[in-house]
Amino acid sequence: MQLIPPLLTRPLGVVPLVVIERICRLMFKRIGTAHPGLFERLGEHKAKRYAFLPTDVPLAFVVEPASETIFVSRKTAELAADAVTEAPLFMLLALMEGRCDADALFFSRDLSVTGDMEAMLAMRNALDASTIDLSKDLARLAGPFAPLAGRVIGEIRNRALGGEATAWN
Repeated sequence: MQLIPPLLTRPLGVVPLVVIERICRLMFKRIGTAHPGLFERLGEHKAKRYAFLPTDVPLAFVVEPASETIFVSRKTAELAADAVTEAPLFMLLALMEGRCDADALFFSRDLSVTGDMEAMLAMRNALDASTIDLSKDLARLAGPFAPLAGRVIGEIRNRALGGEATAWN
């Protein structure tokens, strides 16, 4: 699993959060449109707040399934979340796509989960059932350049994962 080099993450510390959050919300909405009902699978845990903290990026992402919203903050900010997952960014994205075995990563300590474990298990199960493919889902945002964007995103993902995370479910 490849970490994002600090040289590439430093600019995230100075880019206005509103810009980063706008981009994330656009991508989040696209994924929600491509996978309707994703959050309905959470059942009683839909009202919970889920934080995802990439260990190699200075940002925190909090998802509120009930409002189908994502919030972005600096890691230094106080987070209000029911369940928190920490791992390198590409690992978090691979987990979203179901390309990694979350249990194996958790027990090998490559992934940290704190807070409401039942809620996070419900989230994992919902994501596993959704068949998200970021290269396809996000490429559609590129309009007529979608095929090229899909190949580029897929190649970045494959290089970042180093061939170690293929679909396991």
